[in-house]
Amino acid sequence: MSASGERNDKSNTAGATYGTGYCDAQCPKQNFIGGKAKMDIWEANSRATAFTPHPCATRGLVKCTGPDCGAGNDRRQGICDMDGCDFNSYRLGAKNFYGRGPEFTIDSTKKMTVVTQFITDDGKDRGELVEIRRLYVQNGVVIANAAANLTGLLNYDSISDEYCAKEVEVLGGSGTNELRGGSKVMGEAMERGMVLALSLWWDNGSYMWWLDGKNPGDPESLRRGPCNTEVESTPQYITANSKPSVIFSNIKLGDFGTTY
Repeated sequence: MSASGERNDKSNTAGATYGTGYCDAQCPKQNFIGGKAKMDIWEANSRATAFTPHPCATRGLVKCTGPDCGAGNDRRQGICDMDGCDFNSYRLGAKNFYGRGPEFTIDSTKKMTVVTQFITDDGKDRGELVEIRRLYVQNGVVIANAAANLTGLLNYDSISDEYCAKEVEVLGGSGTNELRGGSKVMGEAMERGMVLALSLWWDNGSYMWWLDGKNPGDPESLRRGPCNTEVESTPQYITANSKPSVIFSNIKLGDFGTTY
């Protein structure tokens, strides 16, 4: 994002200090935002989780216009991969991997460490990004990411160009990750530098169905989490759960095995 947060003396007197100027691959139209590639390291609540690269066909910050913004029917024409190539263990058939309680491999009611590893083709920092891996640490135990358990996607446990192509083939999707350059372009964007953004997401538009439920009318095969979309999007439910919270701590960046 721009260091100034697009601050100016007219329409935006707040600047980066107050959160304006944030940018991402969704190319949103508010808050003085420009579009750029983003890496969703950790999108989660206590019911479901996903991590998702979003490469863009352009370099740096770009303010899109018209079809380049990917709005509505122009979604595939946008300069960025708005949908991304996500890894959601529930969606991929590992429904008992992450959730609330001891019956899950990862108990989301307990403290955990989330580890993301970026693998290059030559094993060096300047190499081409080819794979994104996920590990967890809970109760002192290192836990490998869940492996996909769907016909056509069996045993995939990380994100790569091969996985992304298979995901579109099996589950459908826009296929724009490949069109926008896939892992290689995502790695190039990270090498240029990114800003770490932490937030709580209150989604009054789609009620987080894309993360932990399914869109109304979609078949059960497209479900991404266990939430009841008919019940948990009602005003009464939202009011009863109006004070969500999260604690992020001990954030580290380093070589493999040094951050946990």
